Amino acid sequence: MSDPMDTFPALREEQFRAIEEQALITPEHKTHAPRILLLYGSLRERSYSRFATQEAARLLRRFGAETRIFNPAGLPLPDDSPADHPKVAELRELALWSEGMVWCSPERHGAMTGVMKSQIDWIPLSMGGVRPTQGRTLAVMQVNGGSQSFNAVNQMRILGRWMRMVTIPNQSSVPKAFNEFDESGRMKPSPFYNRIVDVMEELIKFTLLVRDRADHLVDRYSERVETAAEVSKRVNQQRQ
Repeated sequence: MSDPMDTFPALREEQFRAIEEQALITPEHKTHAPRILLLYGSLRERSYSRFATQEAARLLRRFGAETRIFNPAGLPLPDDSPADHPKVAELRELALWSEGMVWCSPERHGAMTGVMKSQIDWIPLSMGGVRPTQGRTLAVMQVNGGSQSFNAVNQMRILGRWMRMVTIPNQSSVPKAFNEFDESGRMKPSPFYNRIVDVMEELIKFTLLVRDRADHLVDRYSERVETAAEVSKRVNQQRQ
């Protein structure tokens, strides 16, 4: 039964849309390999976040994905260079290319590193009418110099939500990372390695589910209203 109070005087009816179940249940299926961009948060020569990221990339390729790892060396601080800086342009192009991401940071002073945060800050919410992170999947990982902590992954989860990404439930935190990698930078067999396998497996599953439905999932009433208002304003300006 309908409630007599079920009226919507503030609703823009022309921009309200019913949920299209068909678009969610049987979307057009993409057949190319899932495209995953991986970011890490350290510039050290023996960087455990880079080692963990490389292990993640190998696993993703084993699961059938195409991967790109961004090297943050040479990336300027946010707002310290124009957006056409070569490293900034490279990062933004990779973000647009991707369908999912992996962010892996060391924990430093109880937080993600500045190297990690700078990369995320250089990726805008909107770029030329395109949102380079909206609707992408995200997996978060961290490495620790000491005991296991989750401060960095928790912060990255907040950023992922802010960037309108679909952050998967699973995550990885590697304690005493200096004990978990051999001299060549390969991760030793351990429950921590097994967790990274779990996280990458889950990321691929979520990416395959989300990428075919991303356009429908991120189509928002408020943005349709805003877009209609912008179009109306532009038309009225042209008439003046």
